[in-house]
Formats: sequence, structure tokens, C-alpha cells
Amino acid sequence: MAGVALADAPAGCPPLLQHTFDRLQDETPMSLCKFAGKVVMVVNTASFCGYTRQYEALESLHQKYRDRGFAVIGFPSNDFGQQEPGSNTQIAEFCRSTYGIRFPMFAKTNVSQPKANPFFDELADRTGARPKWNFHKYLIDRSGRRVVSFQSAIEPDSPTVVAEIETMLAGGR
Repeated sequence: MAGVALADAPAGCPPLLQHTFDRLQDETPMSLCKFAGKVVMVVNTASFCGYTRQYEALESLHQKYRDRGFAVIGFPSNDFGQQEPGSNTQIAEFCRSTYGIRFPMFAKTNVSQPKANPFFDELADRTGARPKWNFHKYLIDRSGRRVVSFQSAIEPDSPTVVAEIETMLAGGR
């Protein structure tokens, strides 16, 4: 399931999160509505990219802020430089064994045009910023209305990103 819009989303689920994707580890469908009411960092990932080391900071942020209503969710993609050639099983094993990733990861998908999945299309439309490379990050506020984009070179734990996470967790802006 490359990303399916929900026809009958649960009450309180913002339209932006009304999508379902297969989980990376077991390919069972998971609704993004599970993240309603949370601050969510969405990142397109790749195992063989110069930015792959960002997995460490992403996992650290996920662990640090999850009890305050924050989640990182990853979407592996082979769109840029063919740097995610493996199967979902291979990607899941790499993430677990190399970086100890415990944040939710979804099955490999397209994030760039012309084949971007509808969720990434909507994120790009809302921010005016489409991923140009692996590890592009979007930060969604608790309401699912405000979305901020961070280019690949911006570290997930940079002061700018952390300040935005803190602001969104506090309900600001």
C-alpha cells in the first residue's frame, strides 16, 4: 500500500494525516491518524546517503520528546541517487541493527514528482518545499494545520529545528 487516503477517518484526525501506509517492518497498514494531536517530524530516508547518520539524531529526538507528544516517522525512498535500493525487510534490518531505530518507519515510497505519494504532495504543497534529496524534514503541529520544512542539510537536532519542536510542543505559533 503506497499510501491510501482514508474514506472514513476517525473524528479528530486532521485532513493532512488521513492517509494509511504499510509499516516497514511487517507491511501491515497503519493510519497516520494514530499521530493526531502530536507534533510529528516526517522524514524521507535512505540507507546509503551522506545524511544517513541523521538517523542517530532522529532517534534521539524521538526518545527525548515522545512523552511530550512528539513522534518521528520515516519514509524510505529510492528517489534520489538510488540510495535506498534494498527491500523493506533489508531497510528495516539496517535501521534496527545499525542505528537502533525504534521510531515508526513505513514501506519504501516515492516522495518526489512525478510519482510522489499523496501525503508528500500535500506536505510540499503546504510548505512550498519539495524534497530535493534524502532526509528532507517536515514538522507538523498538533492540529495538523501548520507545517514547517527543513532541507536535508539541516540537522534534525539543530538549534533551529529543536526550537521549532519546542514551540510546537508548547502549542505556540
